[in-house]
Amino acid sequence: METPSMSNRLLAEVVGTFGFFFIGFSGIASSVNFPGSIPRAGVAAGFGLGLGLMIAAFGQISGGHFNPAVTFGLAVGRKFPMAAVLPYWVAQLIGGFIAVIVANILYTSDIKDSLVAAPGKGVEDWRAMLVELVAVFLFVSVIITVATDDSAPWKGVLAPVAIGGFIFVAALTMSATSGGAFNPAVAIDPMIYAGELGNVWIYIVGPLIGAALAGALSIAMRGDKA
Repeated sequence: METPSMSNRLLAEVVGTFGFFFIGFSGIASSVNFPGSIPRAGVAAGFGLGLGLMIAAFGQISGGHFNPAVTFGLAVGRKFPMAAVLPYWVAQLIGGFIAVIVANILYTSDIKDSLVAAPGKGVEDWRAMLVELVAVFLFVSVIITVATDDSAPWKGVLAPVAIGGFIFVAALTMSATSGGAFNPAVAIDPMIYAGELGNVWIYIVGPLIGAALAGALSIAMRGDKA
């Protein structure tokens, strides 16, 4: 099969990131517009299933990253060209920002502040950052195995389920502490739109370090197969 062109891969990242974010943001909007209509588990499911569905739709074109930390972790783990990291980041941020704009236009209440990730009440910034770091470390470790490791019998076919399932579980169990971004673009784009950049470092530093550690661990454990 011919490798898709870079322009098509970047377009897939824009559209896939938009779809993933918009589905997740829609759950948050529903909880704001119609209190009690959707529980926290429903919001988590929106992000997890949204990601899995977009990977199923566009993963064969771009790899289905939709997350700057994933792109970086795969590059560190020698599963993705480092030269393509910056273009992927730009595409992901564009797709995510479009999702923020569309969500704010379509939903009736003012939801811009509700989309902004923030540590839980009483949670110190450093704790939130470390939760994001650990979550993304585990997340990228799952991705490297189910999407790139030929020795894994579940590689490929189960990737959307495993990757989306991880985000669902992480959002359900960790988001109350860290804010549950697990993705720099999920945090950066709403923060830019709302003009609230005070905690942005948490969701850049933690995920990128976690992703890099996962990539490095992959090389160490797989040796010449990396």
